Amino acid sequence: MDRDGVERLLDEAGVDGRRLRHALTLLCDGQWWTLSDLVRETATSRRTIEALLREVSPERSVDRFRVPLAHTPDFQDLLAMAPPPEDPVAHLLPHYAPVLERLRRLIDEAPRARHALDHVAATPETVLRRALLLGARFWLRGAKLLCVGDHDLTSLAVKLVHPETDVTVVDVDERILAYLDAQELGVQTRWADLRLSLPPSARGHDLAITDPPYTPEGVGLFVARAVEGLKDDGRVLLAYGASERTPMLALKVQDSLSALNLAYEAIYPDFNRYFGAEAIGSAADLYILRPTTKTRPAVTARLDRLTTAIYTQGPQSIESTGSPAADDGPGAAFEADLLVGDWPKELPQPRVKLSTWLAKPYAAAVERVAIALPAGLEAALPRVLLATRAARVRVLLSAPPSLPDALRPVYELTSDGGVLDAVRLPQSIGDEAAVLRRILDNGHGKLANTWREGLIAVARSQGSTLTKNDARSLIRQAAPWAEGVTPLETPLHRLADLPTTVSATVTALSKTA
Repeated sequence: MDRDGVERLLDEAGVDGRRLRHALTLLCDGQWWTLSDLVRETATSRRTIEALLREVSPERSVDRFRVPLAHTPDFQDLLAMAPPPEDPVAHLLPHYAPVLERLRRLIDEAPRARHALDHVAATPETVLRRALLLGARFWLRGAKLLCVGDHDLTSLAVKLVHPETDVTVVDVDERILAYLDAQELGVQTRWADLRLSLPPSARGHDLAITDPPYTPEGVGLFVARAVEGLKDDGRVLLAYGASERTPMLALKVQDSLSALNLAYEAIYPDFNRYFGAEAIGSAADLYILRPTTKTRPAVTARLDRLTTAIYTQGPQSIESTGSPAADDGPGAAFEADLLVGDWPKELPQPRVKLSTWLAKPYAAAVERVAIALPAGLEAALPRVLLATRAARVRVLLSAPPSLPDALRPVYELTSDGGVLDAVRLPQSIGDEAAVLRRILDNGHGKLANTWREGLIAVARSQGSTLTKNDARSLIRQAAPWAEGVTPLETPLHRLADLPTTVSATVTALSKTA
């Protein structure tokens, strides 16, 4: 034990020594503490807690620490006797014990984190407190909430606490979308890679919440997309944290927010706690941001200079220097009529950005398309193929692709290394196949509308009449999730189930004829 060393550490911390004194208080309370628990409880970086432990030289039991009771009096005058700042909704937690227990199970069973997407799981208490704070600050009955990414399962917490809230999740991780749908709590799910677009159906919300990659690029992009999904008088709730050792990083992130001309309505310090992220104290502040009249033009300008490198690790990290797949050479374009993505400038064919390709149908009819899909954007593969009716599509990837079953009714797929060739199949025979192809051939169209028209056409071919309302009713019974979405934004597990659900509507149609 080195009291002088502890005092020196506290003096060096200055006014920020409150965190260290809190950690010292916990070590002296007689309980055993793991390093991770100390980091998370005090919202202090791992390096700072490690420095304190070196000076205190606590008693140790495997991976747990405490100051021996005999030595506790030596530190009494250094302890933080006052509690940390009050949590605005902590007093509500005891009333939601069953919800918290269910959230613990949901989080335990959820898909594991993907480091390439900067996933770090929030604690069950955190996601519950997010839901409680939303209800304490805003009127949620009938409100529309957009979760811009939801690895933390905040959407489920909101539906459990405020079931009357309309909640939509936009995420690039198909596993998360499938898991949310499997809970059957009424959360609407949309696939999107936010570096490319926000789904058309994910707009007009009252509130948005996001816990993005903690880079200036990641925070700026996710918040810009959140604003895109809002009404003019909406709010964005943002979780963001930085180590007390790196204020310049926090400044860069806040500069990216200032560039969007957002007003800061509130910042709740250390509101969010995590399993991991110990470099930032396993904690993050919660910002409440309000758009101004200057925000939407700033968002448009931000998205016009979009970068795909937004993560802290993986092929799309901000430090990655990986080249796009199209750098493999001009021969990869196989005499295409159109190039999609980044291609060498010397190629003569017309070209279009990936984001534009997914946003709207290409104006001209093309037979052969070559698409460059950079490393880190592989999840967009099914969508870039469904975005066209071209007879042949070649996709260049950084690695051999996994071939999604959902595309097999449309394409014959062959793969050779990082090159995927997709040849469009002729129309299959049968009413069910005709409706299914009609849906998948209209990637940018509203899925339920195309489905409806397909059923009406089948009824007509059978010599019967089906009204639009009756067709909608059949679709709603088989696939209540289908209203308002396009195939491009529909989660892959829903697309994979389409043959079954389409078959159910065609069978029901036959029974009513």
